[in-house]
Amino acid sequence: MDGNLTLHLANFSTLFVCMVLKFPQIFVMMRARASTGVSLNSLLLELLGFIVFMSYQMYYDYPPLTYLEYPILIAQDVIVLLLILHYNRNLKHSLIYAALFVGGWQLLTVQKWVIDLAMSLCTFISASSKLAQLQCLWQSKDSRQVSTLTWALATYTCLARIFTTVITTGDTQVLIRFVVMTILNMWVTVTVIYYKPHAVKQD
Repeated sequence: MDGNLTLHLANFSTLFVCMVLKFPQIFVMMRARASTGVSLNSLLLELLGFIVFMSYQMYYDYPPLTYLEYPILIAQDVIVLLLILHYNRNLKHSLIYAALFVGGWQLLTVQKWVIDLAMSLCTFISASSKLAQLQCLWQSKDSRQVSTLTWALATYTCLARIFTTVITTGDTQVLIRFVVMTILNMWVTVTVIYYKPHAVKQD
């Protein structure tokens, strides 16, 4: 009973956190009216990873509570993407990205081997998104428009999903993905904190 309660708490806390995960990032960008330090490539790779992962879970009829947060995360990522394109004056590219993602989403479940291959690459894709964000921060040395809270919450959700995966499906590919994502999310969080500007005391 205690195990089931802990599992439900992990599932629902993850779902709740994911419902607001990108809100801090969205608010920071809207307040600054800029997207400096937020990597477009990272966001596109993250979206691709989310779509592949959710499609894989749905294809194999995994319990909905193990992936229910992904439609919410995808919707929030789309908002962040539109903001980045808007502040970079590239909003017209949104239609191209929409067509590519929708078309790719449909192709994923055409054949079993396609979704299996995509899932085998999912960890690499998602890891690449974090590394792209790290590279962006290293180059700009400016994380004022990057939300520390968003990355810290992302770290928590991955930790929670390690627990729920072990208890429910035990899928090795999924477990490896969450372990790698936890480490990289923590790395990004620390880097964001490091590059936050510190107030200079006035004499």
